[in-house]
Amino acid sequence: MAELKLARLPDRTPVKLTIAVLPDLHQRLADYAAAYATAYGSQEPVAELIPAMLAAFLDSDREFAKSQRGSIPTPR
Repeated sequence: MAELKLARLPDRTPVKLTIAVLPDLHQRLADYAAAYATAYGSQEPVAELIPAMLAAFLDSDREFAKSQRGSIPTPR
């Protein structure tokens, strides 16, 4: 088979994580969800916002990005 321009899609199976947070962080997350609803006119549950928040945090961490350059993630 000829090689296609589009590479094989990565695994997109969601991984469920369960965490416990302290009450003050829970309140801040709820406050953020309220600010999100005000800004975008769309109410989203905190659990739906957290993955995007974590991705944005990781994307903005320059030292982490620098450490990831050239490294190939190991399959899990």
